[in-house]
Amino acid sequence: MRKFVLLAIAAASLAVTACNTVSGAGKDVKSAGEAVTNTAEDAKR
Repeated sequence: MRKFVLLAIAAASLAVTACNTVSGAGKDVKSAGEAVTNTAEDAKR
């Protein structure tokens, strides 16, 4: 039973970390897209 609890805690920790990583990657992609959009808008002028 104790091993199961430790395994569950470890799995929950990894899941939370993965969510933060994916969220951070999404923010990075979004800011890269905004930079490209801004550069394209500046080039039009």
